[in-house]
Amino acid sequence: MAKKAQALTGVSYVMPVLNEVEHIEAAVDSLTAQDYEGSFEIVLALGPSVDGTNAVIDEMARLDPRIRHIPNELGSTPGGLNAAIRASTHPIVVRVDAHSVLPTDYTRIAVETLERTGADNVGGIMKAEGRTPFERAVAHAYGSPEGLGGTQHHTGGKAGPADTAYLGVFQRDRLVAVGLFDEDIKRGQDWELNRRLRASGGTVWFTPELQVVYRPRSSLRKLIRQFVATGIWRGELARRFGTANSLRYFVPPLAVLGTLVGLILGIIGSATSASWLSLAYIAPAIYALFVIAASGVAAAKEGLRSGLWYLIVLPCIHFGWGTGFILGFLKLTQNITAHTGR
Repeated sequence: MAKKAQALTGVSYVMPVLNEVEHIEAAVDSLTAQDYEGSFEIVLALGPSVDGTNAVIDEMARLDPRIRHIPNELGSTPGGLNAAIRASTHPIVVRVDAHSVLPTDYTRIAVETLERTGADNVGGIMKAEGRTPFERAVAHAYGSPEGLGGTQHHTGGKAGPADTAYLGVFQRDRLVAVGLFDEDIKRGQDWELNRRLRASGGTVWFTPELQVVYRPRSSLRKLIRQFVATGIWRGELARRFGTANSLRYFVPPLAVLGTLVGLILGIIGSATSASWLSLAYIAPAIYALFVIAASGVAAAKEGLRSGLWYLIVLPCIHFGWGTGFILGFLKLTQNITAHTGR
């Protein structure tokens, strides 16, 4: 057994952590419980948490020498990832999110796939799971076409080359060769890194065998902040990289504009002699019916309380993401680096 473990490639788990006291123990425990028999280390890059997260990590590191923590001086996700990667020692780097819980076979399958395909990065499915009715509503949105579009890394599909991948298991030397994560990009840094890997001749590989449980934000305020920030950065990336972006990224901002313009024109029509403008109410009415219908589907699948939450969650995701996209694309936000979605 020891000889077999020595033959397996060593793995470094890297994770940026900031104010994750609700989730950090489960995330780290899922790493120490992996059935991969090769050597491993866990490197946590700690931001200036104020909720007791760092004290929890101090205790975990005291009890298990395989867990190390380093300061994340920039305090951002890409800054923390890069700091942890530079401090790591093994040839394979496994990116982990503090909201994620890896299944026990995750590393074994990922390393086997990485070495079999010769890919630079391997990723799988982000399986959102909620514990409260609100979180279940958010999780449903993650995996549905009307929510986040029902994309491959949310719903699954055939194994093969992909544009990007959730989290990622990387060949360390390839990460270093392309310059690690861009620390100027606070959200969407995975997509941008994978773009560089592919542009340099590398392969990003998707496999549905990898499924990672993801815990959604636990409150409406946190959810809105997350999606406004995500939208702002997606708009920024769409402006920077143009045709490299999928058309689906433009759907939420177009829906927001259509609904708001329809509402404004309808109000003008109702208040003036230009009553024909009242026909513009059709756009927000169609959107409202769309949300109600989607909430009915969510209620049938997740329960009545989650379905009722979906009436609020879905528009918050659409309008948060879409409004953020417009702000980012048109460079209307004064300090984009402040938008991290925490």
